[in-house]
Amino acid sequence: MTTPTNVNSSVPPITEDDIAEFLVNTPDFFERHAEVLSSITITSPHGHRAVSLHERQAEMLREKIKGLEHRIMDMVRHSSENTGIGDKMHDWARQLLAVKEPAKLPESIERGMRELYDVPQVALRVWGVNGVYAGEAFAQGVSDDARAFASSLTSPFCGANMGFEPTQWLPQATQVQSLALLPLREGAIDSTEPAFGLLVLGSHDPQRFDAAMGTEFLARMAELASSALNRLR
Repeated sequence: MTTPTNVNSSVPPITEDDIAEFLVNTPDFFERHAEVLSSITITSPHGHRAVSLHERQAEMLREKIKGLEHRIMDMVRHSSENTGIGDKMHDWARQLLAVKEPAKLPESIERGMRELYDVPQVALRVWGVNGVYAGEAFAQGVSDDARAFASSLTSPFCGANMGFEPTQWLPQATQVQSLALLPLREGAIDSTEPAFGLLVLGSHDPQRFDAAMGTEFLARMAELASSALNRLR
């Protein structure tokens, strides 16, 4: 006599995924079984106490709202900071436009960086200038390597002080922990035109000019400075 085969032996067990899929595809389940929904309790992440599903949903909603509030606060703060930078850039552009003698433009650019943007150390060099300005300090002490390096930059460089030659133009180069190098060229900063100058910004704070920071405003500053300094060529 043969033993009857268990017809259920080949049926796979029901998994949590099966239950979840059933509930998703059967939205009226809890309408027909409201007592099940009201009796479900889960562990709260705050104090590990048992709470109802409704309470847990309310907690999750409050956490989501709190996260959105933080994001909104960050957006408002960034917007305020960007507005402040934009206002300073406007003031800086006005100062540059008010300079009547071209030879005083480099000093005006450096002063604006220090006073408006609180950059501790600033240096500027320009080459290929008109012979009238060839003897000025801003047109001196730039090697061919430094010129080639400036031309290779198609966006502001930000990062740690790695001993680049232009860093030595700063008044207290040994104290600089981070710096920004802004190439100066005719037209857009990312154009193929060779650079005719370099603006160096140095800080004692290693995080002031971080390699991961956005450089959009720095690029606009470089282009404004380049347009003003074209009067020297």
